[in-house]
Amino acid sequence: MRIAVAGLGYVGLANAAILAPRNEVVALDVDARRVDLVNRRLSPIADAELEEFLVAAPAGLRATTDQADALEGAD
Repeated sequence: MRIAVAGLGYVGLANAAILAPRNEVVALDVDARRVDLVNRRLSPIADAELEEFLVAAPAGLRATTDQADALEGAD
């Protein structure tokens, strides 16, 4: 399943992390810095568990600032 998640704050990033192991997740955010950090497997927020998850994150998680990209094919 392809899932689009809006926002890379505490709620959005946590939801993306929970869904990513079994799904393709594209996270959408307006902040290019946050998008870049997530794509480099670094957490944009201070949370030890999210930081650990991103280091070992499955390939199915990525972030973008492009709404069309995030929503294309999303279930």
